[in-house]
Amino acid sequence: MEQHYFPEAPVQTLETGLCVNPGKNEIVESEVGTYACHAIKTRIITKDDPLVNVVSEYAKPHLKKGDILFLSEKMVSCSQGRAFPTYTIKPGFLARFLCKYVSKSSGGIGLGLPEMMQCAINEVGGFRIFLASCASVVGRVFGQRGWFYRVAGDRVKGIDGPEEYTIPPLNTYIVLTPADPDRAAAEIAKVLDDVLVLIVDVNDIGAQVIGSSEQIDRPFMESLLRQNPLGQNDQSTPMGILRQLDEEKLLVAN
Repeated sequence: MEQHYFPEAPVQTLETGLCVNPGKNEIVESEVGTYACHAIKTRIITKDDPLVNVVSEYAKPHLKKGDILFLSEKMVSCSQGRAFPTYTIKPGFLARFLCKYVSKSSGGIGLGLPEMMQCAINEVGGFRIFLASCASVVGRVFGQRGWFYRVAGDRVKGIDGPEEYTIPPLNTYIVLTPADPDRAAAEIAKVLDDVLVLIVDVNDIGAQVIGSSEQIDRPFMESLLRQNPLGQNDQSTPMGILRQLDEEKLLVAN
């Protein structure tokens, strides 16, 4: 679904806790309507912060009927206790061996860190990771990339490693994909009235909806989030709101 972004918006506090991040746009226009897109500032979320409590504290006061609340997968994983300091992970022989052959990309370190490869093995098993590595070799022979993650699966593809630009202390953590993201989104939606809840993996490369409280057009939702409204660095905005605007009011305002 084609969408168009209005000119870059400055950082602005719309009300306490709401903002538009640098280089992002407050208004997103699509073929089926125009949406306001706001990020929500929070404290650092840990395993001691139940998701429902976090949403009730930071998002619920701003939500209106028909809104779409989107949460970063990293925040959800942290709340679920699926984030681990790198030093606590002890790579085995297979992890140390396989990570030597991981190609670096502009998207990040990938599984080139032994500790991250060990997390992948812990998630889906050593045999599957070994098969995925073999598939990757075959793919390269034919000049094709991405075969590793086709075999390893989304649970491995979504593992985030330590990055220097990430807000501390998560810049030294490995964060796994959320457990049962559809169920997590549905549980949050129960405490919100008439609000769709999405769990998303968004970055400066693209956007993916990995969990939803109800059936949706995922490619369309991903197109609305393609600009990565949550930011890539230390903005501390792990959730946000999409709100469809009344076209008549929008015309009057312009």
